[in-house]
Amino acid sequence: MPVVLRLDGFKFFFYANEGNPREPAHIHIRKSGAEAKFWLEPQVQLARNDGFDAPTLRRIAGFVASHQTQLKRNWHEYFT
Repeated sequence: MPVVLRLDGFKFFFYANEGNPREPAHIHIRKSGAEAKFWLEPQVQLARNDGFDAPTLRRIAGFVASHQTQLKRNWHEYFT
């Protein structure tokens, strides 16, 4: 489970075994037992939420959008 970013207590990571066939580029975010998944391509979009409230999801979406280039690069470097 490579962690590629930490911000304000949020851990941004992807699972090393993302399945076969592999899903499009995405990032998982975890904090205090809650976890969300955001697609990184073609645009930042919530894929799944388990425990975050709406204001927190908006905050996370902002983090993902502002670091989208770095997160996509990390994802593609790891899986290709």
